[in-house]
Amino acid sequence: MSATEPAGAGGSTGRVFQRVLGRDLPRAVRAEGCTIWDADGRAYLDAAGGAVVVNVGHGRQSIVDAAEKQARDFTYVHGTTFTSEPLETYVRAVGRYLPLDDPAIYPVSGGSEAIESALKMARAYHLARREPDRTVVIARHGSYHGNSLGALDLSGREPLRRPYEPWLGRFSHVSAAYPYRAGEAAAHALGDADQLAAELEAAIADAGQGRVAAFVAEPIVGATLGAVVPPEGYWPAVAEVCRRHGVLLIADEVMTGFGRTGRWFGLDHWGVRADVMAAAKGVAGGYFPLGLAVASGAVYDTIAAGGGLVHGFTYSHSPVGAAVALEVLRILEREDLVAASKTKGERLLTLVSKRLGDHPNVGDVRGRGLLVGIELVADRSTRRPFPRQARLVEAVMSHARNAGLLLYHGTGNADGTNGDTILLGPPFVVTETEMATIAETLGEAVERATAEVAG
Repeated sequence: MSATEPAGAGGSTGRVFQRVLGRDLPRAVRAEGCTIWDADGRAYLDAAGGAVVVNVGHGRQSIVDAAEKQARDFTYVHGTTFTSEPLETYVRAVGRYLPLDDPAIYPVSGGSEAIESALKMARAYHLARREPDRTVVIARHGSYHGNSLGALDLSGREPLRRPYEPWLGRFSHVSAAYPYRAGEAAAHALGDADQLAAELEAAIADAGQGRVAAFVAEPIVGATLGAVVPPEGYWPAVAEVCRRHGVLLIADEVMTGFGRTGRWFGLDHWGVRADVMAAAKGVAGGYFPLGLAVASGAVYDTIAAGGGLVHGFTYSHSPVGAAVALEVLRILEREDLVAASKTKGERLLTLVSKRLGDHPNVGDVRGRGLLVGIELVADRSTRRPFPRQARLVEAVMSHARNAGLLLYHGTGNADGTNGDTILLGPPFVVTETEMATIAETLGEAVERATAEVAG
């Protein structure tokens, strides 16, 4: 072995540790609008926007140009040493849309980092107020907040938590705001706004006076439960409980933000303002790994006066990321795509409901904007889920993929193990023809999969 030859050389080569094991994945080579092509020339209609990420569509040359222009100037400076013009320009432009008063924006590399940053902001805020005993954070069952250990612990998605339970346990959970399964103990679900608010208030009281730091929730639950909209009155009631007890309201807008639900942010449907917010996915539309942790002006000023935030990531405050996000924002504005998400979402919900609403194994079709969920059940009258070992949702995904349709799915929604949901989140540029194809192909996939399981 030569002096320059790496240790272990001699025939061994690296390989990708794929997110999906045991299945060969096609190699993507091109994407445009709502379509992705693989190396064999096969086209796939991306009805999920990847992981409900792509909002302005694939293949936007102006976004690539914005990234290239900034990269030619410089790609990286450390956030403790420099700020940058693209970053300053972006935060000024996006601030008017954020559901917080006088927002201060901390850019990171994705949703999990944004949630971790939001939690640390909450801790720093209470330390600055000389309330160090506020260490309790409350989230909800049936939630998803990310895959880093802190974000996973915050999440109430049991199939993802289960392998790592020995490392979890610092956060507590109240019931999911899940009207379809309200009252089901196994689903940890309630469907009445007053009951949900009262339960949160009781959890704050049980934790002890001055002990709860924050309540964290998704305005509309995405990946875990499949586009579940809370009962009317829920968000104003929960916000009032938090304010009354000095508890910070942290909104997880990672999936619901930047137009996905037909408003700029999920909280906008109820006119509620957060104290801290996490966003990602639609921030950069899949063109750059980017997330935002955002503090209200009151939270930011308190932290700044109290000594600052002990926190940081190597790739935070990225100038290239800011340039990309600014162009995504401009496309959303220029093409009125948030309004398009609302109207197209209503149309997609109608098409899917018409195609599958009477299917004996479809329990619920729901959502807001271009975030549409379908809950599959073995028995509509009892809402009994298919057993996990039936792998029903995997069969639906497979049939759809074989027909050139890409979906997003969830499991364990009914009791932590059983339950299947399909989530639709296509780019906002989806056409009428493509929406009709989504509904029809999805319908065929559900029919084939449920027939196989029944057989």
